[in-house]
Amino acid sequence: MRWHAELAWLGDEVARDVLIEADGERFTTITPSVPAPPDARRLPGLTLPGLANAHSHAFHRALRGRVQTDRGTFWTWREQMYKVAERLTPDSYRALATAVFAEMALAGISCVGEFHYLHHRPGGDPYDEPNAMGQALIEAAADAGVRITLLDACYLAGGIGTPLTGTQLRFGDGSAGNWARRVDSLFESTGKTGRPHARVGAAIHSVRAVPREQLSAIASWAKERQAPLHVHLSEQPAENEACQEAYGTTPTRLLADAGALGARAVAVHATHLTEEDIGLLGATTTGVCMCPTTERDLADGIGPARDLADAGAPICLGSDQHAVIDLFEEARAVELDERLRTRRRGHWSAGELLAAATSNGHSALGWPEAGRLEPGAYADLVTIALDSVRTAGAGPEFAAESAVFAATGADVRYVVVSGRETVSEGRHLMVDDVPAALAAAIAEVTAEPEED
Repeated sequence: MRWHAELAWLGDEVARDVLIEADGERFTTITPSVPAPPDARRLPGLTLPGLANAHSHAFHRALRGRVQTDRGTFWTWREQMYKVAERLTPDSYRALATAVFAEMALAGISCVGEFHYLHHRPGGDPYDEPNAMGQALIEAAADAGVRITLLDACYLAGGIGTPLTGTQLRFGDGSAGNWARRVDSLFESTGKTGRPHARVGAAIHSVRAVPREQLSAIASWAKERQAPLHVHLSEQPAENEACQEAYGTTPTRLLADAGALGARAVAVHATHLTEEDIGLLGATTTGVCMCPTTERDLADGIGPARDLADAGAPICLGSDQHAVIDLFEEARAVELDERLRTRRRGHWSAGELLAAATSNGHSALGWPEAGRLEPGAYADLVTIALDSVRTAGAGPEFAAESAVFAATGADVRYVVVSGRETVSEGRHLMVDDVPAALAAAIAEVTAEPEED
């Protein structure tokens, strides 16, 4: 397969007239400054590597618009989220996730990190296939034409020293050992059943949800399998306060002591950190996933992204609860939020933010061979229009800046994932009507039950 990009971002610059060639799922050659061969697919606009959504909870998409009617906090939002979680089945979850992942593809996302904790039946009993919900997500990614890292989350407590109750019972495995045995089966079956679009990693939901004495078992599982390990970290001040009261330390230090930080680890949010926390994350090269549209939607706060990157922590991006699904918005929000916090401009270059949305995100999800337009990398690419009402006028010399600071997911015109066309002319090629699929799947899990 051959494509000819009018403009392409090659990691350190935007090049013109770039011939991109692939054999199967990998790029073979990337050649700038060549005329378009007659057999190459022409890509007008700016072509980027496929985007990586490093933090997703697919079923939260059902809440968009429904949780904007009242005042509240993260904790009141969570109660509404639990109502949806209670109603999902493997079939309805697959339908919803397929539509959500298709929405991601339309926005230029080629790989998603699905932070998965909805494991069991209502009440906590396992399904006949203990990983039925995880398998539903893996199949949904295939249905939508994107790659997935299923980050299977250990979730054992409703808070430090508090048992699981209500909907939370669906999340728990009883112990880290039970969690590991269940995830081993998923890890092995995914590797053996010819699902090349999927990889399995681990997640610690949070230090609220996993007791201190069980953290190291999860970290060891990930280390032994060289798998990604993600964790919600210091998303709320209340989490820090509870951790300090129970253990006499911060959540970051607690994770460090358990061996849960490192180059394959990713801290999600990392909003309320001390200087020591920032130093620990940087010194261990632990990645940090910023989710600005969620952090502002839930009134969580602005995390110290620039300080973390300067300390040595690679930054990636996620749409988390999907208030919107738009990695361009997430990328520019990292810069714009920092401007609000400091009242100064110019903390991040367009290139740095594009790296956060592409190569850094793929590496965080255990796909280091993706996220770059270079030979040997996965053949993922996304082309955005530079002649829309948002992007027109800046000119080729400012194409990268236009992508980060002006474009939205609506400007995506063409998407290839692992060498396969997924989106063409802004239309998904595998899910015929994505809005209709979203509407139907969301209605199934939010409709009020009929009275007898």
